[in-house]
Amino acid sequence: MTEVFDRSWSGWLRPDGRKGVRNLVLVIYTVQCAAHVAHAIAAGEDDVQVIGFPGCYDNQYAIRLVLSLARHPNVGAVLSVGLGCEYTQPARIAEAVEKSGRPADAFFIQDVGGTRSSTEKGKAIVRSLRDRIHRETPRVPMGFADLILGAECGGSDGTSGLVGNPAVGRLFDRVVDAGGSAICEEIVEMIGLRDIILDRAADDRARGELEAAYAKAERYCREVRQYSVSPGNFAGGLTTIEEKSMGAFAKSGSRPLQGVIKVGETPPWPGMWVMDSVPDAHFMQFGYTNPNDTEGIMDLISGGSQIVLFITGRGSVIGSPVAPLIKVTGNSRTFSRMHEDMDFDAGRVLAGEMTLDQCADELGAMVADVAGGMPSKPEALGHREYFVMYKHQDTPDLDRGCRSAA
Repeated sequence: MTEVFDRSWSGWLRPDGRKGVRNLVLVIYTVQCAAHVAHAIAAGEDDVQVIGFPGCYDNQYAIRLVLSLARHPNVGAVLSVGLGCEYTQPARIAEAVEKSGRPADAFFIQDVGGTRSSTEKGKAIVRSLRDRIHRETPRVPMGFADLILGAECGGSDGTSGLVGNPAVGRLFDRVVDAGGSAICEEIVEMIGLRDIILDRAADDRARGELEAAYAKAERYCREVRQYSVSPGNFAGGLTTIEEKSMGAFAKSGSRPLQGVIKVGETPPWPGMWVMDSVPDAHFMQFGYTNPNDTEGIMDLISGGSQIVLFITGRGSVIGSPVAPLIKVTGNSRTFSRMHEDMDFDAGRVLAGEMTLDQCADELGAMVADVAGGMPSKPEALGHREYFVMYKHQDTPDLDRGCRSAA
């Protein structure tokens, strides 16, 4: 292990023992009709971010995802805002958050009087919550052993598999060796790699979990007649799903895979984990896996990732709420062309300017800087894209999933 991965910084201690790299107030709306007011409440407020679920009808998967984000280690307090007609109840969200030891509040817009009065009320609540978490949340030393890092790739080209994803994979090896955890999802971008994946299993239990998740993903792709490869991937030099899969899987590094977790479930012990975000069978047939990069990023954050690395070859301008997003590209031309949005140029390995190990060390130093408070470029630009969708997964139930960390 190099000295980079011995670094420490100051984090925020939550009542469940987890440590956050940010101390945010999260505003959550419980139906699309309340979205405008939620964003108006957060506008111009430091360290206040917004997520929301658009549907009038509730959905266990979406509720589990929202509750996981509301009780994420980077979140210090929550204000939940609803219109007043929807099934998802803002007061129930606030109640669950308070049980986790965080301050929370909630109201219906219809009870307050309208847009302006609800915005004023919300801003007053946010000021109170912010003052409280600044005053009451303990600061503690934090290092790589306290981190869960997520990895998502999007807008991939040939360099993503050659160096972008391998650089993150090498970083993840270092983080796991330091006692931390890492998560990758996108199982539908592992199609064709069954034997390679199973050979990485930590034990028979993990092998069984990986085999079941892979079989479900392959069955799902056949049923919907679509694999996760896009016109942009072809334009970037990728030719088959197997070729894309080999590159995508490289971001998991080389350490043993501890098993499979589902959306809203945190790793039960440190190590490298795979997240299953593929829908389970349901009579309504709703839910689509990986409809966009933002959905996958939100899934990874729901698993407790304090920071997510996003690997792109062709470039992207997205960000995320709750957890900082660090953008890594293996394409130096993309880094130069989109330097205002890209954080890290791993293409220097292809140019012979550094080794993969040196690249992982430099990327690890950037992760430590961001964990210590330095804003990533998406953060500094104000990108806070989110996507909470209707979907169905059989497990974990709410007690095993997000509530287990309460």
